[in-house]
Amino acid sequence: MTAAFSPPAAPPEWRRWLTEYLGLVAALGLLILFFSLATRHFFSADTFRTIANQIPAVMLVATGMTLVLIVAEIDLSVGSVLGFCGAVLGVALTHWQWPLWAGLTAAMATGVVCGLFNGAVSVRWRLPSFIVTLGMMEMARGGAHAVTKSQTQYIGSAIEGIAGTAVLGLTLPFLLALLVVVAAQVTLSHAVFGRHLFAVGANEQAARLSGIDPRRVKVIVFVISGALVALAAIIDTSRFQSANPNAGSGLELQAIAAAVIGGTSLMGGRGSVVRTLFGVLIIAVLNSGLAAVGAKDEIKRLVTGAVIVAAVIVDYYRQRLGKGRV
Repeated sequence: MTAAFSPPAAPPEWRRWLTEYLGLVAALGLLILFFSLATRHFFSADTFRTIANQIPAVMLVATGMTLVLIVAEIDLSVGSVLGFCGAVLGVALTHWQWPLWAGLTAAMATGVVCGLFNGAVSVRWRLPSFIVTLGMMEMARGGAHAVTKSQTQYIGSAIEGIAGTAVLGLTLPFLLALLVVVAAQVTLSHAVFGRHLFAVGANEQAARLSGIDPRRVKVIVFVISGALVALAAIIDTSRFQSANPNAGSGLELQAIAAAVIGGTSLMGGRGSVVRTLFGVLIIAVLNSGLAAVGAKDEIKRLVTGAVIVAAVIVDYYRQRLGKGRV
């Protein structure tokens, strides 16, 4: 008889917290300290407020990406789907003259359908999600250009209220993204569905023998990712008051990088949305700091890539430390 899935014993709570979060907090603190010393204008409330208000879309997409990675899948289409959802919203408001609620519904539906396609095709034909989402990346980008006729749709004030509303200097999108992060982390830590995600990602066969349907779990995760991408598209469209068919280019790499920096395993079975948030903050502070010191774009990309590689190496040793090995 095959034994039911049983997750490995967790290390003591204090040790787990220390190994998982202390390094991220230290890395973020060192970056802030370095750029504060490098330029006198960096360490200010305005700088941190600006960073916070620039990252809601990335936070949402990275949250969905973390869930996808936990179940041992990947989604390369998030950037293109964001552009497609924004294009649908822009055309709905400018050309079709739809009311705002209908345009928002159309954008959300577009993201959900794209996520459903990714999940359903992957599990129905047992295809690698890398290939399926790569195809969706091209289809969604093509759809964005087809809908907009490859032209930016200028919406104007009809949608500015979403990103323009602020509480204590923090925009509504940032607070909404923070709420999504909290809800996702609570689900991962305390809900049955969260345990199912980790079980499927750690050992799909064992999860199936335990009564979990991995196909259903994966489809739901891709749908959630698509919905969060659509929400990010709405936020970006509101922020810029326009819909660009090229919006979201490279966003998939930012989302994966944030998750990896936060310690999410590319092999599945391990991850945390809160740690991914730290990854988003580290990348955002790094980019903002490099811009403050006048670094060129190629230098920014080189440094960001090096940080990602370093994060993977650090995560390797963090896992060994958590298991009692060095």
